[in-house]
Amino acid sequence: MLLVTGACGRAGRGVPVIAPPPVAVAPTPMASRVSASLLTTDRATPDEVVSTVVAVFGDSAVLLPVDSASAADDPIWDIDVRSYETHDRVEHYVGLFSNSAKDVFRARLSRGTRYEPMIRAKLRASGMPEDLTYLALIESGYDPHAYSRAAAVGMWQFMSGTARGVGMRVDWWMDERRDPARSTDGAIRFLRDLQKQFGSLYLAAAAYNGGPGRVARGLTRFASELDGADGEDRFFALAEQDYLRAETKNYVPQIIAAALVAKMPTRYGLVIDSLPLYGYDSVLVAPGTSLGHIAAASGATKAEVRDLNSAVLRGITPPDASIWARVPVGLADRARMALDSLPEADRLGYRMASVSGSSTTPAGFAGRHGVTLKQLRWFNPAIKTTKKGRLVAGQSLRIPSALAISFAREIPDPAIERYGGSSPTTLTSRGIHVVKRGESLGSIAKRYGTTVTRLKSLNGIKGSRVIAGQTLRVRSGSSVAKKSTAKKKTASTKKKTPPQR
Repeated sequence: MLLVTGACGRAGRGVPVIAPPPVAVAPTPMASRVSASLLTTDRATPDEVVSTVVAVFGDSAVLLPVDSASAADDPIWDIDVRSYETHDRVEHYVGLFSNSAKDVFRARLSRGTRYEPMIRAKLRASGMPEDLTYLALIESGYDPHAYSRAAAVGMWQFMSGTARGVGMRVDWWMDERRDPARSTDGAIRFLRDLQKQFGSLYLAAAAYNGGPGRVARGLTRFASELDGADGEDRFFALAEQDYLRAETKNYVPQIIAAALVAKMPTRYGLVIDSLPLYGYDSVLVAPGTSLGHIAAASGATKAEVRDLNSAVLRGITPPDASIWARVPVGLADRARMALDSLPEADRLGYRMASVSGSSTTPAGFAGRHGVTLKQLRWFNPAIKTTKKGRLVAGQSLRIPSALAISFAREIPDPAIERYGGSSPTTLTSRGIHVVKRGESLGSIAKRYGTTVTRLKSLNGIKGSRVIAGQTLRVRSGSSVAKKSTAKKKTASTKKKTPPQR
């Protein structure tokens, strides 16, 4: 495998709300002026798109071509590349990216030309090094729909629990891990917290890949071996120990190698093709609006609307909230006026149908309404059935339109990905707790009947800070094993007990 696919820290809405616009798409005065200037044409020209991207994401969107002579002759990095370019693992990956895996690496760099200006602008605005963009290159090759075996999703390869912890919506209707702008915001928040925790950018990157708990325990366990190592050297000193997984040991060298090759492509014989910049306008739409109607209202193509609204999973905006939907640059006002003129029944991507009688099966109900059972379930995640598998009478179900179905994505249910295939109960039985937003070491210790001191010892934590999405050991391996053995003995005893007569 060329690029490591990480998993970012592996280890009921009752009232409708109006979701705030994502940071990148909130219509700022400058962006509004740019959009207004485009109303004389149906579509924006390439130069006008660049202007809008700069207005929304910042002037980092104006970059020198990646294969320019100036970039190749005198590159500048804002992460420490020069100190480690002769490290054997870095040299190995430089050779890999510029030789045997050259074509794949070049294709992924080319894909990155679409997103890198946006990522760099957001990193710079947050005070983080812009060259952390290469973390997304290593994680996914800048693929917004990348999906790992561990159920990590998106360009930044977030597990769903970690994504929720940094403010992304991940549920049946939306998965913002697939949104390039929103997932970048989340990755920056997570990386910034990790850098504060470990005091090192490369240790933060290692924790992003392998989990902050494991890195923290390693720093405590090998404190004497790391004595004298400062700054970024601490990662390489820890990587020399037989502790981190091979993937995590190689993760930082891959980032450094990617930065070396990406900023000096001509030196390594790479010619990078440039893609159109990632940019968009946004329009506030009511709950349940069909993406198909947004496309028709704006005059955009199906491919454009699906691409810009990659977080919308079922072909309609969430039925429980208004959101900022995205359209190509220059088409927001046209879309808004057209959508406002539509009756609600025409704007929605579904109609409602009631279940009458108690002998109807879900498949039979779907067939009578011209959809498949799978499609019916896409738009009704909480179908009520009896023990015999019949639909409960009286409930109302959404019947999706053919247009909405054509925009829906056939993907795994984000709800079952939360812990990479493990339920919270399973993780707890293993002695693992996933930190939720608002939790502290004190509250977690109280929940599991232990002490903060014990939690710190188990997880190699020196301070008192924990991060949403972080996995913590709450019991030692021996105590978990003892409980497991005790359960087995109890089960065995029960089996041998003769039945009561």
